[in-house]
Amino acid sequence: MKKIKSNLALQIFIALVLAIVVGLLMSKQVAFANAYIKPFGTIFLNLLKFIVCPIVLFSILCGMISMKDIRKVGSIGLKTIVYYMLTTAVAIVIGLLMGQLMKGFFPVLSTSDLVYEAKEPTPFMNVLVDIFPSNFLAPLVNANMLQIIVIALFVGFGIILVGEKADGVRVLIQQLNDVFMKVMELILKLSPIGVFCLLTPVVAENGAKIIGSLAMVLLTAYISYVIHALVVYSTTVRTMGGVSPLKFFKGMAPAMIFAFSSASSVGTLPLNMECCEKLGADKETTAFVLPLGATINMDGTAIYQGVCAIFIASCFGIDLTLGEMATIVVTATLASIGTAGVPGAGMVMLAMVLTSVGLPVEGIALVAGVDRIFDMGRTVLNITGDASCALIVSSMERKAEQKKLSQ
Repeated sequence: MKKIKSNLALQIFIALVLAIVVGLLMSKQVAFANAYIKPFGTIFLNLLKFIVCPIVLFSILCGMISMKDIRKVGSIGLKTIVYYMLTTAVAIVIGLLMGQLMKGFFPVLSTSDLVYEAKEPTPFMNVLVDIFPSNFLAPLVNANMLQIIVIALFVGFGIILVGEKADGVRVLIQQLNDVFMKVMELILKLSPIGVFCLLTPVVAENGAKIIGSLAMVLLTAYISYVIHALVVYSTTVRTMGGVSPLKFFKGMAPAMIFAFSSASSVGTLPLNMECCEKLGADKETTAFVLPLGATINMDGTAIYQGVCAIFIASCFGIDLTLGEMATIVVTATLASIGTAGVPGAGMVMLAMVLTSVGLPVEGIALVAGVDRIFDMGRTVLNITGDASCALIVSSMERKAEQKKLSQ
Protein backbone atom coordinates (compact mmCIF):
# COMPACT_ATOMS: atom_id res chain seq x y z
CA MET A 1 0.00 0.00 0.00
CA LYS A 2 2.82 2.43 0.86
CA LYS A 3 4.50 1.67 -2.46
CA ILE A 4 1.26 2.35 -4.34
CA LYS A 5 0.77 5.65 -2.49
CA SER A 6 4.36 6.77 -3.11
CA ASN A 7 3.92 6.14 -6.84
CA LEU A 8 0.54 7.90 -7.07
CA ALA A 9 1.99 11.31 -7.96
CA LEU A 10 4.11 9.78 -10.72
CA GLN A 11 1.17 7.78 -12.08
CA ILE A 12 -1.07 10.86 -12.14
CA PHE A 13 1.67 12.92 -13.80
CA ILE A 14 2.17 10.28 -16.52
CA ALA A 15 -1.62 10.23 -17.06
CA LEU A 16 -1.58 14.03 -17.33
CA VAL A 17 1.17 14.02 -19.97
CA LEU A 18 -0.53 11.22 -21.93
CA ALA A 19 -3.84 13.11 -21.82
CA ILE A 20 -2.21 16.23 -23.29
CA VAL A 21 -0.47 14.25 -26.05
CA VAL A 22 -3.54 12.17 -26.94
CA GLY A 23 -5.81 15.23 -26.67
CA LEU A 24 -3.69 17.20 -29.15
CA LEU A 25 -3.65 14.22 -31.53
CA MET A 26 -7.44 13.99 -31.26
CA SER A 27 -8.09 17.67 -32.04
CA LYS A 28 -10.12 16.57 -35.08
CA GLN A 29 -11.93 13.79 -33.19
CA VAL A 30 -13.47 15.93 -30.43
CA ALA A 31 -16.85 14.23 -30.79
CA PHE A 32 -15.27 10.79 -30.29
CA ALA A 33 -13.33 12.00 -27.21
CA ASN A 34 -16.49 13.47 -25.67
CA ALA A 35 -18.60 10.41 -26.51
CA TYR A 36 -16.25 7.55 -25.53
CA ILE A 37 -13.45 8.90 -23.27
CA LYS A 38 -15.15 11.63 -21.23
CA PRO A 39 -17.85 9.28 -19.78
CA PHE A 40 -15.18 7.26 -17.91
CA GLY A 41 -13.84 10.50 -16.44
CA THR A 42 -17.39 11.43 -15.44
CA ILE A 43 -17.80 8.05 -13.73
CA PHE A 44 -14.63 8.69 -11.73
CA LEU A 45 -15.80 12.22 -10.82
CA ASN A 46 -19.17 10.79 -9.74
CA LEU A 47 -17.40 8.34 -7.42
CA LEU A 48 -15.50 11.25 -5.88
CA LYS A 49 -18.71 13.25 -5.43
CA PHE A 50 -20.33 10.22 -3.79
CA ILE A 51 -17.54 9.87 -1.21
CA VAL A 52 -17.03 13.58 -0.50
CA CYS A 53 -20.22 14.19 1.54
CA PRO A 54 -19.68 11.37 4.08
CA ILE A 55 -15.96 12.20 4.25
CA VAL A 56 -16.71 15.87 5.06
CA LEU A 57 -19.40 15.02 7.64
CA PHE A 58 -17.55 12.28 9.51
CA SER A 59 -14.06 13.76 9.27
CA ILE A 60 -15.22 17.08 10.78
CA LEU A 61 -17.13 15.18 13.48
CA CYS A 62 -14.06 13.05 14.30
CA GLY A 63 -11.87 16.14 14.37
CA MET A 64 -14.20 17.95 16.76
CA ILE A 65 -14.75 14.93 19.02
CA SER A 66 -11.00 14.34 19.32
CA MET A 67 -10.51 17.96 20.47
CA LYS A 68 -12.98 17.43 23.36
CA ASP A 69 -13.11 21.20 23.93
CA ILE A 70 -15.48 23.72 22.31
CA ARG A 71 -12.96 26.53 22.93
CA LYS A 72 -10.34 24.71 20.85
CA VAL A 73 -12.83 24.26 18.01
CA GLY A 74 -13.55 28.01 18.15
CA SER A 75 -9.84 28.82 18.18
CA ILE A 76 -9.15 26.70 15.09
CA GLY A 77 -12.24 28.06 13.30
CA LEU A 78 -11.29 31.70 13.89
CA LYS A 79 -7.68 31.23 12.72
CA THR A 80 -8.89 29.37 9.62
CA ILE A 81 -11.43 31.99 8.52
CA VAL A 82 -9.01 34.92 9.12
CA TYR A 83 -6.28 33.19 7.08
CA TYR A 84 -8.65 32.34 4.23
CA MET A 85 -10.06 35.87 4.00
CA LEU A 86 -6.61 37.52 4.08
CA THR A 87 -5.06 35.26 1.43
CA THR A 88 -8.11 35.68 -0.83
CA ALA A 89 -7.85 39.48 -0.55
CA VAL A 90 -4.11 39.30 -1.39
CA ALA A 91 -4.90 37.02 -4.35
CA ILE A 92 -7.38 39.44 -5.92
CA VAL A 93 -4.88 42.30 -5.49
CA ILE A 94 -2.21 40.22 -7.30
CA GLY A 95 -4.70 39.47 -10.09
CA LEU A 96 -5.56 43.16 -10.52
CA LEU A 97 -1.90 44.26 -10.47
CA MET A 98 -0.86 41.63 -13.02
CA GLY A 99 -3.87 42.54 -15.17
CA GLN A 100 -2.83 46.20 -15.14
CA LEU A 101 0.82 45.35 -15.94
CA MET A 102 -0.13 43.09 -18.87
CA LYS A 103 -3.06 45.15 -20.14
CA GLY A 104 -1.06 46.50 -23.07
CA PHE A 105 -0.47 42.94 -24.32
CA PHE A 106 -4.12 41.86 -24.16
CA PRO A 107 -5.73 41.22 -27.57
CA VAL A 108 -8.37 43.63 -28.85
CA LEU A 109 -11.46 41.46 -29.33
CA SER A 110 -14.77 42.45 -30.84
CA THR A 111 -17.43 43.21 -28.23
CA SER A 112 -20.33 43.46 -30.66
CA ASP A 113 -23.12 40.88 -30.57
CA LEU A 114 -21.93 39.48 -27.23
CA VAL A 115 -24.52 37.35 -25.49
CA TYR A 116 -24.15 36.05 -21.94
CA GLU A 117 -27.05 35.47 -19.61
CA ALA A 118 -25.82 35.78 -16.03
CA LYS A 119 -27.70 34.26 -13.13
CA GLU A 120 -29.15 36.72 -10.67
CA PRO A 121 -26.70 37.12 -7.73
CA THR A 122 -28.17 35.78 -4.50
CA PRO A 123 -28.73 38.52 -1.88
CA PHE A 124 -26.38 38.27 1.12
CA MET A 125 -29.19 37.64 3.63
CA ASN A 126 -30.46 34.76 1.47
CA VAL A 127 -26.93 33.30 1.42
CA LEU A 128 -26.82 33.61 5.22
CA VAL A 129 -30.18 31.86 5.65
CA ASP A 130 -29.24 29.10 3.19
CA ILE A 131 -26.16 28.19 5.22
CA PHE A 132 -28.43 26.68 7.91
CA PRO A 133 -30.24 23.47 6.88
CA SER A 134 -33.94 22.84 7.53
CA ASN A 135 -33.56 19.11 6.93
CA PHE A 136 -30.88 16.66 8.07
CA LEU A 137 -30.76 14.57 4.88
CA ALA A 138 -31.28 17.26 2.19
CA PRO A 139 -27.73 18.73 2.43
CA LEU A 140 -26.26 15.23 2.00
CA VAL A 141 -28.53 14.49 -0.97
CA ASN A 142 -27.81 17.87 -2.64
CA ALA A 143 -24.09 17.93 -1.67
CA ASN A 144 -24.48 21.34 -0.02
CA MET A 145 -21.08 21.60 1.66
CA LEU A 146 -21.79 24.64 3.86
CA GLN A 147 -24.91 23.01 5.28
CA ILE A 148 -23.05 19.72 5.84
CA ILE A 149 -20.36 21.64 7.75
CA VAL A 150 -23.05 23.33 9.89
CA ILE A 151 -24.65 19.92 10.64
CA ALA A 152 -21.24 18.52 11.63
CA LEU A 153 -20.56 21.53 13.89
CA PHE A 154 -23.86 21.29 15.78
CA VAL A 155 -23.75 17.49 16.14
CA GLY A 156 -20.09 17.70 17.19
CA PHE A 157 -20.84 20.34 19.83
CA GLY A 158 -23.72 18.18 21.09
CA ILE A 159 -21.50 15.11 21.46
CA ILE A 160 -18.81 17.11 23.29
CA LEU A 161 -21.37 18.62 25.71
CA VAL A 162 -23.07 15.27 26.45
CA GLY A 163 -19.71 13.87 27.56
CA GLU A 164 -19.23 10.22 28.53
CA LYS A 165 -22.87 9.31 27.78
CA ALA A 166 -22.08 9.72 24.07
CA ASP A 167 -19.10 7.33 24.04
CA GLY A 168 -21.04 4.83 21.92
CA VAL A 169 -21.79 7.53 19.33
CA ARG A 170 -18.10 8.54 19.32
CA VAL A 171 -17.04 4.97 18.54
CA LEU A 172 -19.70 4.62 15.80
CA ILE A 173 -18.63 7.90 14.13
CA GLN A 174 -14.97 6.87 14.22
CA GLN A 175 -15.83 3.48 12.70
CA LEU A 176 -17.91 5.09 9.93
CA ASN A 177 -15.09 7.54 9.24
CA ASP A 178 -12.60 4.66 8.94
CA VAL A 179 -14.90 2.81 6.53
CA PHE A 180 -15.39 5.82 4.24
CA MET A 181 -11.67 6.62 4.35
CA LYS A 182 -10.98 3.07 3.14
CA VAL A 183 -13.53 3.51 0.33
CA MET A 184 -11.77 6.78 -0.54
CA GLU A 185 -8.44 4.91 -0.83
CA LEU A 186 -10.01 2.46 -3.28
CA ILE A 187 -11.38 5.31 -5.42
CA LEU A 188 -8.06 7.20 -5.38
CA LYS A 189 -6.32 4.18 -6.90
CA LEU A 190 -8.33 4.95 -10.04
CA SER A 191 -6.96 8.52 -10.16
CA PRO A 192 -4.58 8.03 -13.14
CA ILE A 193 -7.40 6.61 -15.29
CA GLY A 194 -9.76 9.36 -14.13
CA VAL A 195 -7.20 12.10 -14.87
CA PHE A 196 -6.58 10.78 -18.40
CA CYS A 197 -10.28 10.47 -19.24
CA LEU A 198 -11.18 13.88 -17.79
CA LEU A 199 -8.37 15.84 -19.42
CA THR A 200 -8.10 14.28 -22.90
CA PRO A 201 -11.45 15.67 -24.19
CA VAL A 202 -10.62 19.13 -22.72
CA VAL A 203 -7.27 19.26 -24.55
CA ALA A 204 -8.85 17.91 -27.76
CA GLU A 205 -11.49 20.64 -27.69
CA ASN A 206 -9.41 23.60 -26.44
CA GLY A 207 -5.87 22.81 -27.60
CA ALA A 208 -5.93 25.24 -30.51
CA LYS A 209 -7.63 27.95 -28.47
CA ILE A 210 -4.85 27.93 -25.87
CA ILE A 211 -2.40 29.32 -28.44
CA GLY A 212 -5.06 31.57 -29.97
CA SER A 213 -6.27 35.08 -29.22
CA LEU A 214 -6.73 34.53 -25.45
CA ALA A 215 -3.23 33.12 -24.85
CA MET A 216 -1.99 36.33 -23.17
CA VAL A 217 -4.94 36.49 -20.76
CA LEU A 218 -4.41 32.84 -19.82
CA LEU A 219 -0.69 33.44 -19.40
CA THR A 220 -1.34 36.44 -17.13
CA ALA A 221 -3.65 34.37 -14.94
CA TYR A 222 -1.21 31.46 -14.68
CA ILE A 223 1.75 33.77 -13.89
CA SER A 224 -0.41 35.27 -11.12
CA TYR A 225 -1.25 31.79 -9.80
CA VAL A 226 2.47 30.92 -9.64
CA ILE A 227 3.41 34.23 -7.96
CA HIS A 228 0.74 33.78 -5.30
CA ALA A 229 1.81 30.19 -4.59
CA LEU A 230 5.56 30.92 -4.50
CA VAL A 231 5.33 34.19 -2.55
CA VAL A 232 2.30 33.92 -0.26
CA TYR A 233 2.17 30.17 0.47
CA SER A 234 5.94 29.68 0.60
CA THR A 235 6.25 32.56 3.08
CA THR A 236 3.36 31.51 5.30
CA VAL A 237 4.18 27.78 5.49
CA ARG A 238 7.82 28.61 6.25
CA THR A 239 7.26 31.35 8.87
CA MET A 240 3.97 30.20 10.43
CA GLY A 241 3.87 26.49 9.64
CA GLY A 242 7.55 25.59 10.10
CA VAL A 243 7.60 23.62 6.83
CA SER A 244 10.09 24.06 4.00
CA PRO A 245 8.35 25.40 0.84
CA LEU A 246 10.15 22.75 -1.23
CA LYS A 247 8.87 19.98 1.05
CA PHE A 248 5.39 21.53 1.00
CA PHE A 249 5.03 21.67 -2.79
CA LYS A 250 6.64 18.24 -3.22
CA GLY A 251 4.23 16.73 -0.69
CA MET A 252 1.28 18.47 -2.33
CA ALA A 253 2.18 17.28 -5.86
CA PRO A 254 -0.40 14.43 -6.09
CA ALA A 255 -3.27 16.69 -4.97
CA MET A 256 -2.13 19.58 -7.20
CA ILE A 257 -1.86 17.39 -10.31
CA PHE A 258 -5.25 15.85 -9.62
CA ALA A 259 -6.83 19.29 -8.99
CA PHE A 260 -5.43 20.50 -12.33
CA SER A 261 -7.07 17.68 -14.26
CA SER A 262 -10.40 17.52 -12.39
CA ALA A 263 -10.90 21.29 -11.82
CA SER A 264 -12.82 20.45 -8.64
CA SER A 265 -11.75 21.58 -5.15
CA VAL A 266 -14.35 19.34 -3.53
CA GLY A 267 -13.37 16.36 -5.69
CA THR A 268 -9.71 16.79 -4.67
CA LEU A 269 -10.59 16.95 -0.96
CA PRO A 270 -9.87 13.28 -0.07
CA LEU A 271 -6.42 13.34 -1.71
CA ASN A 272 -5.68 16.76 -0.23
CA MET A 273 -6.38 15.42 3.26
CA GLU A 274 -3.96 12.56 2.72
CA CYS A 275 -1.19 14.90 1.49
CA CYS A 276 -1.65 17.31 4.44
CA GLU A 277 -1.42 14.54 7.02
CA LYS A 278 1.77 13.22 5.38
CA LEU A 279 3.22 16.75 5.61
CA GLY A 280 2.60 16.77 9.37
CA ALA A 281 -0.77 18.51 9.79
CA ASP A 282 -2.83 17.25 12.71
CA LYS A 283 -5.60 14.89 11.62
CA GLU A 284 -8.34 16.65 13.61
CA THR A 285 -7.26 20.08 12.31
CA THR A 286 -7.08 18.85 8.70
CA ALA A 287 -10.51 17.25 9.06
CA PHE A 288 -11.95 20.64 10.02
CA VAL A 289 -9.90 23.10 7.92
CA LEU A 290 -9.90 21.41 4.49
CA PRO A 291 -13.68 20.83 4.05
CA LEU A 292 -14.25 24.43 5.12
CA GLY A 293 -11.57 25.62 2.68
CA ALA A 294 -13.02 23.63 -0.21
CA THR A 295 -16.19 25.64 0.30
CA ILE A 296 -15.08 29.20 1.18
CA ASN A 297 -11.40 29.56 0.22
CA MET A 298 -11.02 30.62 -3.42
CA ASP A 299 -7.60 32.25 -3.92
CA GLY A 300 -7.20 30.99 -7.48
CA THR A 301 -10.73 32.07 -8.34
CA ALA A 302 -10.03 35.52 -6.84
CA ILE A 303 -6.99 35.97 -9.12
CA TYR A 304 -9.15 34.94 -12.08
CA GLN A 305 -11.66 37.66 -11.14
CA GLY A 306 -8.96 40.33 -11.12
CA VAL A 307 -7.31 39.37 -14.41
CA CYS A 308 -10.64 38.89 -16.25
CA ALA A 309 -12.12 42.13 -14.88
CA ILE A 310 -9.15 44.13 -16.27
CA PHE A 311 -9.27 42.21 -19.57
CA ILE A 312 -13.03 42.69 -20.06
CA ALA A 313 -12.77 46.38 -19.09
CA SER A 314 -9.98 46.91 -21.67
CA CYS A 315 -12.03 45.16 -24.37
CA PHE A 316 -14.85 47.64 -23.77
CA GLY A 317 -12.41 50.58 -23.61
CA ILE A 318 -12.99 51.16 -19.87
CA ASP A 319 -10.27 52.10 -17.37
CA LEU A 320 -11.00 51.02 -13.80
CA THR A 321 -10.38 53.55 -11.03
CA LEU A 322 -8.66 52.72 -7.73
CA GLY A 323 -12.06 52.89 -6.01
CA GLU A 324 -13.54 50.37 -8.46
CA MET A 325 -10.55 48.07 -7.96
CA ALA A 326 -11.08 48.28 -4.18
CA THR A 327 -14.72 47.34 -4.74
CA ILE A 328 -13.60 44.32 -6.77
CA VAL A 329 -11.28 43.23 -3.91
CA VAL A 330 -14.10 43.40 -1.35
CA THR A 331 -16.74 41.82 -3.62
CA ALA A 332 -14.52 38.93 -4.75
CA THR A 333 -13.40 38.20 -1.17
CA LEU A 334 -16.95 38.09 0.17
CA ALA A 335 -18.34 36.26 -2.88
CA SER A 336 -15.87 33.42 -2.30
CA ILE A 337 -17.93 32.41 0.76
CA GLY A 338 -20.65 30.03 -0.30
CA THR A 339 -19.32 29.45 -3.83
CA ALA A 340 -19.28 25.70 -4.35
CA GLY A 341 -15.93 24.06 -5.07
CA VAL A 342 -17.07 22.60 -8.39
CA PRO A 343 -16.02 23.24 -12.01
CA GLY A 344 -17.30 26.56 -13.38
CA ALA A 345 -18.12 28.23 -10.04
CA GLY A 346 -15.74 31.08 -10.93
CA MET A 347 -18.09 32.22 -13.72
CA VAL A 348 -20.83 32.94 -11.16
CA MET A 349 -18.39 34.96 -9.03
CA LEU A 350 -17.12 36.85 -12.09
CA ALA A 351 -20.69 37.96 -12.91
CA MET A 352 -21.03 39.35 -9.35
CA VAL A 353 -17.68 41.17 -9.60
CA LEU A 354 -18.45 42.75 -12.99
CA THR A 355 -21.88 43.89 -11.77
CA SER A 356 -20.37 45.48 -8.63
CA VAL A 357 -18.31 47.94 -10.71
CA GLY A 358 -20.76 48.42 -13.58
CA LEU A 359 -18.84 46.42 -16.20
CA PRO A 360 -20.93 44.69 -18.90
CA VAL A 361 -21.71 41.13 -17.76
CA GLU A 362 -21.84 40.19 -21.45
CA GLY A 363 -18.02 40.45 -21.37
CA ILE A 364 -17.93 37.01 -19.72
CA ALA A 365 -18.64 35.60 -23.19
CA LEU A 366 -15.11 36.71 -24.16
CA VAL A 367 -13.51 34.25 -21.72
CA ALA A 368 -16.28 31.64 -21.39
CA GLY A 369 -14.86 29.52 -24.22
CA VAL A 370 -11.63 28.81 -22.35
CA ASP A 371 -13.00 28.99 -18.80
CA ARG A 372 -12.06 25.34 -18.24
CA ILE A 373 -8.38 26.22 -18.88
CA PHE A 374 -8.58 29.03 -16.30
CA ASP A 375 -10.43 26.68 -13.96
CA MET A 376 -7.72 23.99 -13.88
CA GLY A 377 -5.08 26.46 -12.68
CA ARG A 378 -7.26 28.26 -10.18
CA THR A 379 -8.39 24.96 -8.63
CA VAL A 380 -4.75 24.01 -8.02
CA LEU A 381 -4.24 27.29 -6.17
CA ASN A 382 -7.49 26.90 -4.21
CA ILE A 383 -6.60 23.49 -2.80
CA THR A 384 -2.96 24.47 -2.16
CA GLY A 385 -4.20 27.41 -0.09
CA ASP A 386 -6.41 25.05 1.92
CA ALA A 387 -3.43 22.80 2.62
CA SER A 388 -1.19 25.71 3.69
CA CYS A 389 -3.89 26.75 6.18
CA ALA A 390 -4.12 23.22 7.62
CA LEU A 391 -0.36 23.13 8.23
CA ILE A 392 -0.25 26.65 9.70
CA VAL A 393 -3.22 26.18 12.03
CA SER A 394 -1.82 22.80 13.16
CA SER A 395 1.53 24.42 13.98
CA MET A 396 -0.11 27.33 15.83
CA GLU A 397 -2.29 25.00 17.89
CA ARG A 398 0.70 22.81 18.81
CA LYS A 399 2.64 25.89 19.95
CA ALA A 400 -0.35 27.06 22.02
CA GLU A 401 -0.56 23.63 23.70
CA GLN A 402 3.17 23.63 24.47
CA LYS A 403 2.88 27.14 25.95
CA LYS A 404 0.05 25.97 28.22
CA LEU A 405 2.06 22.95 29.39
CA SER A 406 5.14 25.05 30.15
CA GLN A 407 3.19 27.49 32.34
